[in-house]
Amino acid sequence: MAKLSVGQALLKAKSHIEEAQKLYHTILRSMPDNIQAQQSLNVLSNLEQLTATQGPPQETINQLVNLYNQGQLTAVVEQAEALTEQYPKAFIIWNVLGAAHKGLGKTFEASEAFKKVTELNSTYADGFSNLGVTLQEQGKLEEAVEAYEKALAIKPDYADAYYNMGVTFKEQDKLEEAIAAYEKALALNPDYAEAYNNMGNALQEQGKLEQAIEAYEKALAINPDYAEAYNNMGAVLQGQGKLEQAIEAYEKALALNPDYAEAFTNMGLSYLCKGSLEEGFKLNEWRLKKKKRTVAPARANFIWDGKQSLNNKRFVAYAEQGLGDMIQFCRYLPFLEQKGADVTFKVKPALHALLQTMDSNVTLNTTNADEGQIDFEAPLMSLPHLFKTHLKTIPSMNPYLYADRARTKTWGERLHTDRFKIGICWQGSMAKIDVGRSFPLSLFEGISKAPNVELISLHKGEGEHQIKDISFDLTTLGADFDVGQDAFLDTAAVMMNCDLIITSDTAIAHLAGALGCQTWVALKHVPDWRWMLDRSDSPWYPTMTLYRQKNSRELGRCF
Repeated sequence: MAKLSVGQALLKAKSHIEEAQKLYHTILRSMPDNIQAQQSLNVLSNLEQLTATQGPPQETINQLVNLYNQGQLTAVVEQAEALTEQYPKAFIIWNVLGAAHKGLGKTFEASEAFKKVTELNSTYADGFSNLGVTLQEQGKLEEAVEAYEKALAIKPDYADAYYNMGVTFKEQDKLEEAIAAYEKALALNPDYAEAYNNMGNALQEQGKLEQAIEAYEKALAINPDYAEAYNNMGAVLQGQGKLEQAIEAYEKALALNPDYAEAFTNMGLSYLCKGSLEEGFKLNEWRLKKKKRTVAPARANFIWDGKQSLNNKRFVAYAEQGLGDMIQFCRYLPFLEQKGADVTFKVKPALHALLQTMDSNVTLNTTNADEGQIDFEAPLMSLPHLFKTHLKTIPSMNPYLYADRARTKTWGERLHTDRFKIGICWQGSMAKIDVGRSFPLSLFEGISKAPNVELISLHKGEGEHQIKDISFDLTTLGADFDVGQDAFLDTAAVMMNCDLIITSDTAIAHLAGALGCQTWVALKHVPDWRWMLDRSDSPWYPTMTLYRQKNSRELGRCF
């Protein structure tokens, strides 16, 4: 998180003229004829007189800062706004006002106040840095970087501005630039724990896990009570497959911050990866309390605890996460029906046609039900916890989704050869979650040379451009393949005409598993939690075989 310059910085603002005056007096003592110093001193003297007549008394500023430090932000806004009317050119008051708005979550109002600061005093570095923070929070990242650059032009040794710039660069996925900015902040302030922590995050995203751990260790050496650094270290250790050490790091974070939802959630992923599903899914419920949660928890009056009777009750489950997650966990919806519930699943319409093939009477919807029309609700990913799932109780029906018979027949006629047909997919989305999962299409060249084999592309979207660069045969399915609003209907039908599916860790893998197709999945060295570690089968999908990287260097070793 970027750092706002408030508190002591507000007090320093009043005295910056005096500090500059001292500097110029020092210069003139050694160089009495220095014209630039003489002129600058005159300007500052005039500015000081102007501030004396147009700025509030120091006591008023102190009182305002005290209110800010006490967290009385609404009172600060009220008093500061009144003072800006009385002293419209007092940039210090505008800075306090911006800080208070920022603390109240009013980012736009804060940025407007900080813009005023920079207009009134173009030499006040804190004003530009604070403006950068609020612009960053509004997603105006280029403007934020410009603001930090202006702060640094005024004050080249401004460690916080370099730190804030690093935060912005990381948000832009400019990881090298972010690391360079953090390094500059640390060169100016070697005890800057937050800079080490954020540098570790950037290194982690680059896959430089050992260097990331070193950065977190340095942050913790400076601040042993830094819960966030322990949590981030746990994530790296988990990424290395060191699950017990990761859990220890999360426990240290939680000892420092017992309500740290992110650490609980991450620890849950470690337990899931170990195969301790019941404990993992229980801890995963903390995702609903995270600061940046991706799904809303069930409303208080509609919570199901897994024990209450569902007989003749109306239960609404609602989607979360990606298409693969929806395909994997929709298997729990019929279990709610078996307990007597009338089940509705709120999910994007693109999946309706596919999910309607489940052997159930689940109603699919896209809108929220009226409160008077439901008894219970839950996000889909909470159902494994509510059913107390462990390895031996995973609902592993095979299949539980089905391809449309007419489409299957049509595609069978189009793919009429008698060769051994392998449907392939090599890439998911370009989102961060896909890092390390995808692999080049070119890796299929060896398989393509096997006798009597036909490779069929199940791939759509990002990564398709690789097809034009390969030197082996690949059957593509034309412009009419899975067009329209319904997702995966043609893909499912083509899969049923294949003898084998080979795919990266994408929604295609989950679809193939749900259809009961013979499937090989190529996984990175430490994959997503659901594939666990050190096993070649999946308890979620009986017809699936898992092939794993031997190390983290190249997925090609799977082939």
